Amino acid sequence: MADNNQIQGEGDYDAARRYRKEQEAFAKTGPVEQKAKEAEEALDGPEGEELERARRETGGRGAE
Repeated sequence: MADNNQIQGEGDYDAARRYRKEQEAFAKTGPVEQKAKEAEEALDGPEGEELERARRETGGRGAE
């Protein structure tokens, strides 16, 4: 029987906390500007059309 103290799937609280902590750490100390430049280059490059289509299909808006 599964341990009832830990909710899994969409309700995995431990995973959500780890993810949030890692995202905050990246935003504070990670190469944010470098990754933004890489994303811009990808959008302007050969895969840009595919990335834009994926963004539209998922409803993502990003920092418009």
